[in-house]
Amino acid sequence: MSTVAFDVEAVRARFSALRAPLAFFDGPGGTQVPDEVIEAIASYLREENANVGGEYATSRATDALVARSRLTGAGWLGCSPEEVVFGANMTTLNFALSRAAAREWRAGDEVVVTRLDHDANVSPWLELARDRNLVVRFADIRDDCTLDLADLERQLGEHTRVVAFPWASNAVGTLTDVARVAELAHAAGALAWVDAVHYAPHGPIDVAEAGVDVLICSPYKFCGPHLGLAFGRAELLERWRPYKVRPAANEPLGHRYETGTLPHELLAGFVAAVEYFESIGWDAIRSWERELGERFLAGLPESCRLYGLETMDDRVPTFAFTVAGRTPQEVAIHLGERDVAVWHGNYYALEVMKRLGLEDGGAVRAGIVHYNTAEEVDRLLAALGEL
Repeated sequence: MSTVAFDVEAVRARFSALRAPLAFFDGPGGTQVPDEVIEAIASYLREENANVGGEYATSRATDALVARSRLTGAGWLGCSPEEVVFGANMTTLNFALSRAAAREWRAGDEVVVTRLDHDANVSPWLELARDRNLVVRFADIRDDCTLDLADLERQLGEHTRVVAFPWASNAVGTLTDVARVAELAHAAGALAWVDAVHYAPHGPIDVAEAGVDVLICSPYKFCGPHLGLAFGRAELLERWRPYKVRPAANEPLGHRYETGTLPHELLAGFVAAVEYFESIGWDAIRSWERELGERFLAGLPESCRLYGLETMDDRVPTFAFTVAGRTPQEVAIHLGERDVAVWHGNYYALEVMKRLGLEDGGAVRAGIVHYNTAEEVDRLLAALGEL
């Protein structure tokens, strides 16, 4: 990838949170929020706070905000505004959408998930299987934590209704070949159902190009507020019968799947977060994150064991590792005492940890995003070198 100019200090100046001494490598659990997003939320609450559908100024302003949010979501996802759905978070949306889809299914129908998945794209299907006498199959991963496409293809059959998979692993950073998995799903007559939560802060999403049917992500993972965002193909949203109250509008299509009053102030923050990313550009973000990821991989001490790909090809800069002689929690405590924020445990990626033999304590996770600096990466590596 060609190098693109990126002024990380100018980016960091837009975040009050980054003035603290803490080096944030916890982005996979939720990124920091630029001041313009915070101001958009506060401004809405100060000046436009109202419910929709009223015949007065603030309500009309809220109607306009909701419409603008759908347009913004459509641009972010590469779909039409009517195919945009907002919700509390990815997990809540996935439980709701999966249940609406399954109203068409019969006992014995099957769902294929992967061992790369966050449990938010596994447990909704397991719970459905219990309720409806369905079958859930698991596609395996290779030792390098890449998805085994041959094994996935073996799991498919005439009863497969959905292939649920991640665009990127929240545990080990692996990217999947989204378009290829979608092709395999469609060849079996199944839907391609994507968890893009972890991928969203690292690269552009285009659901049409990827050929997927449902995709869900979370703005709080890409510098926005706690919110869920989904795409559903129009034909599906039209055909499925959503769980909704009777007076709720049926148009636009996506609104059918939004229960209750939307968090309007968070929609304002979502719009500002997308505008923030647009002001920087994906080429600059990806180039900088790759540079920092390569710096981390090159400097990782010998005492650390990395799980997953050892280069920045086919991955995002999220790294799971263990340190010889130390538990992941001990490592996280050591780093936290040095103002370096990482995560430890399984991060809800239960199947990955089982596959890697890390069920007990999990691993340490360091996640790099575009507002991190080379100096912070060096601080992380130096602190690991002390162990």
